[in-house]
Amino acid sequence: MKRGFQFTWRFLRVIGSVSILLIAGCTKKGSVTGPPTGTGSAAVYLDSTQQIIRGFGAANIVGWRPDMTPAQIQTAFGTGPGQLGFTIMRLRIPPDSMEFAVNVPSAKSAYSMGVTIIATPWTPPAWMKSNGSLIGGTLNTNEYAAYAAHLKSFADTMSANGAPIYAVSVQNEPDANVGYESCFWNAAQFLTFMKNNAASVGVPVFMPESMNFNHSLSDAALSDAGAAANIAFVGGHLYGTSPSKYPLAAAVGKEVWMTEYLDLDTTWAANLETARSINDCMLSQMSAYVWWYIVRYYGPIGENDAVTKRGYVMSQYARFVRPGFYRVSATANPQANVFLTAYKNGPKVVIVALNTGASPVDQKFYIPNSTIVSFETYATSAGKNCLQGSGVTVSGGTFTATLDPSSVTTLVSN
Repeated sequence: MKRGFQFTWRFLRVIGSVSILLIAGCTKKGSVTGPPTGTGSAAVYLDSTQQIIRGFGAANIVGWRPDMTPAQIQTAFGTGPGQLGFTIMRLRIPPDSMEFAVNVPSAKSAYSMGVTIIATPWTPPAWMKSNGSLIGGTLNTNEYAAYAAHLKSFADTMSANGAPIYAVSVQNEPDANVGYESCFWNAAQFLTFMKNNAASVGVPVFMPESMNFNHSLSDAALSDAGAAANIAFVGGHLYGTSPSKYPLAAAVGKEVWMTEYLDLDTTWAANLETARSINDCMLSQMSAYVWWYIVRYYGPIGENDAVTKRGYVMSQYARFVRPGFYRVSATANPQANVFLTAYKNGPKVVIVALNTGASPVDQKFYIPNSTIVSFETYATSAGKNCLQGSGVTVSGGTFTATLDPSSVTTLVSN
């Protein structure tokens, strides 16, 4: 009797489990029924939130280049068709305080459009430096307070003229040995300045803007509680390196921004590689991507005022992934030549997918627990400039999007 009772109980448990599975499989029309079958599918997990996105942008270095015109400002920071949708403008802090105000006109216009303004010094004033020159040398240890006051004066000037600064840098590329405005800083010097002087600048301060994201320049400051408290975010450049995560910055709650990169190559292959660079920065937990000159033949806007191919590539991110979005986990490389990232802000979902191959790709997507019914599509390729497509319909959390050969496609939920 006892053995028979056990058999009957086990049988009922199996039947019960099957019943539960059958009930769970009975879903309402339009709800998620499960992932698509077959290999190469991309899953987007809206409940797996990663870093916040602060935006995308480029530099306007007045004095080294002509200031932006009103038309260029609209093209760069507007969000309509044929515009870039940038939300970050990077400025140069001149060593001569008499030149501070040259930054005001374009920065004020950009700020009125909701743009975040950051600013970087290439050198302290020569009289503060070890070699008395604007090139090379180091900041004298007895001039740290004066240098903080110099940075504060710049921020105060901009604010008083209607162009408040979101954050200022300590130094552009402190590890670069160059023949133009520059200054060397080491980790100990950054630690001292961030701990003892950064708070007196009056606006948030970021650092170290290494030319190749050399973490050793910021490790010491991040590891010191007093210094870290004064670090707004970690900025760095991508020359001679590839994007990678910065675990220490994440551990102490600091965002990481890519604040400068350029590529002189204007071929389509190089422009598509810019999309791959942005993709990899986002996967490396970076919150911002900032190109070098906004207006330049190799930049997003050419000297003829026309948006370049690189500009359209960048707009695939900047127009649709707006400040305040969060990146969410997604299958980063679902099949050969396809690379993607995904983002959300409330109910809005944006997916940016690259196809670096020479043939079109039908990419399957699966979004668990989603109520999205359709996506608009926009594509940039050798023959398209952020061109809106026919869109795709979502059924049961699944859909398929066709990615053009050698292209970047942005999918924006409805």
